[in-house]
Order: sequence, then C-alpha cells, then structure tokens
Amino acid sequence: MRPELKLTISGIIIISVIVSSNHNLHFPLLLGNNGLVDEIRIHNTDTKDDFLRIGYFLNLNHAPAIIQQVNDKHYLNNITISSSYYTSERSIIEALYEEKIDVAYVNPSTIIDSYILLGNQDFRIISGLSSGGVSFVLRNDSGIESVSDLGDKTFAFLQSGNTQDVALRNYLTNNGFDTVGNGGNVTVMGLKLVDIIAQFQNKKIDGAWVPEPIPTILMQESNGKIFVDERSLWPDGQFVTGNIIVRTNYLTENPDIIKSFLKTHLDEINWINSKLVNTNNTKVDRWDESEIVSAFIDGLKNITGKTYPDNQLANALSRMEFTSDPLSDSLRKIIEDAQDLGLIIMGSNWNLEFDKIYDLTLLDEVLNGNRTQ
Repeated sequence: MRPELKLTISGIIIISVIVSSNHNLHFPLLLGNNGLVDEIRIHNTDTKDDFLRIGYFLNLNHAPAIIQQVNDKHYLNNITISSSYYTSERSIIEALYEEKIDVAYVNPSTIIDSYILLGNQDFRIISGLSSGGVSFVLRNDSGIESVSDLGDKTFAFLQSGNTQDVALRNYLTNNGFDTVGNGGNVTVMGLKLVDIIAQFQNKKIDGAWVPEPIPTILMQESNGKIFVDERSLWPDGQFVTGNIIVRTNYLTENPDIIKSFLKTHLDEINWINSKLVNTNNTKVDRWDESEIVSAFIDGLKNITGKTYPDNQLANALSRMEFTSDPLSDSLRKIIEDAQDLGLIIMGSNWNLEFDKIYDLTLLDEVLNGNRTQ
C-alpha cells in the first residue's frame, strides 16, 4: 500500500463528491435496527494462499453478492472464499486499500472518490453490476401535476453532492428551473434516509429523488407517486448504479481466480435476469420476482438475521437491472454533470486517465467463452 493512502483515505468523509444512486442502503437499518451500523460480518477467516476476500454493501443493487451467501458456490476448487459486508463507503474503501479485501461490489461514489483522492493505479473496474432503480417520487397531494408546477417546491435526496443531487439539479435546469442557492425558486436538500421518509409523511418536502427501495416505501406507505423514473432520462434506459472493482496487484497476481469469480458473478446475474424473459427470450409484462425475492431475503437473513417485506422488494426490483456491462459512458456523464454543477473538480485530461481504471479483459474472455459453449 502506498504510504499516503491512510492519510488520504481519512479525507473521504469530509470531501463532497458523488455518492451512488443506490447509496449504501442498509436493509436492517430500514427495519429500525441501528445496532448494525458499524458492524462488519466476515464469513470464513481462513488465510490460505489461494484466497479471495469479497466486500459488498447490503444494498438491493448488490443482490448477486447477497444471494451468493445462500448459494454458497466456490469459484474454483481449493479456493477459500471470504465475504464481508460493510455499512459505509469509507469502510469499504479503507478495507480495499489496506488489502483486507481483494474484490468489492461498489457504488459509483466509491469509484469516483477513489479516483479523485488516490488516482488510477490501485484498483480496476472488472465488471458491471447494476443499472436503474432511482426515481423522483412526489407526494400525491403536492399539487404537482406537470413539470411546470415544480416552482416554489421543496425536494430532497440522500446526501448533498451525490448522484441523486446531480440528477435532480440537472432535471430542474433542463426544465427551466433553478435552486434557491442559485437564485431560483426551488429548494433542494440532502437528508438522511429516515428524515426523507419522515418529512415526506409530514409534508415538509414535496418529493425526493431517491434509490430503491425508498421510492417503493414512499409509494406504499406515504401516499407517493413516481413522477420520473430516472431510466427514462438515459439512452436505452441504462445508467450505472454498481460496478465490481479489484485491487490492481491482486488482479495481476491472480487472474485465474478473478476469471473464475467473474464466471460465478455472471451466473448470478444471468439467473436473476432470466426471470425477466420467457422461454422464447421475449420480455414478459412483469417480473417472475418470487424466486429473486426469496433468494435475496434468504441471503439477507443468513447474513444479518433480518428479513424485508416481500411486496416492497418485488416492486423495487421491477425498476432495476443487473448487468455485467460497467456502463462506463453513464459514469463519465455523471462526472461531467457534477463538474458542470460545481460539485467536483477534475484535473485536465481526466477522461484519458479515468479510462485506465477499466480492465475488462477477463470479463470479455468469460463472455466470449459463454457464447461459444
């Protein structure tokens, strides 16, 4: 680990940069269990040479990792697998750079924070993970029937400077509005999850641009409605909400292990996505969500001992997609938009340097191998 890492990593919590569209949602926390906030569960602490340590969040968009806990697959014979869940972006970044984990399921914020603070040398994006699952939800009694009604209203998002903040501000600007801070008449604010739900219910805010399962909760429990599904604002309805990264030195030293990991990752997302299609590969009108919901709940219960309402999970999953495509164009667009809004500052020629964090060689080999089978 480079000597400057410990110092710079500590700055993550005070630097305002983008946070993921699915920002570290902790499902047991949504159920009111605050005791798990700073806890890390580690399954299997063996220290063999052939060892892969995986980190992830208990987010819905990290479902492949959570479902994996139930399926208990091993990527290669004689490889010991360790899986750990984390409850903050800072903790998973520190674990990666202090070489406590080798692979991480991460939200876009982790990638952007790491690049801004530490450059492009120490990690590589090796696969996509998830897309979608973010919506602009309004109170049914907000008085907003069309875009022209957004003036003089108050909206929230999770954490200032995150991708929901970026998306909401862009949406307002593109429709002729601006925030109070910029001389406009729309109030926007970053709030904690519990405060978004409480203020929505108490009519202190008119709406929120938030990731699943919050839109579902606001609709089912707080008289909300989806005004904008963010997928409608992106080409082909896809934008990055999750990627998989690996320490660069681990990738260099253990390509066979990573390739086997990617095979299992593809198995998981293909199984999930198979519930979207029928035997003729034609999309059906609704998800065959029961198996996915059951597997996710079983995985979550196996990890934390907690469960989550089936109907909310099913509704939330219907607006998400799992994909091996890292959707790099959308990540670059998020960065560009954040710069235009003054939320982050990137160096000159950042695009060329940023591209170096992608290494999809092994993913392409796995995908090509699947096609020839």
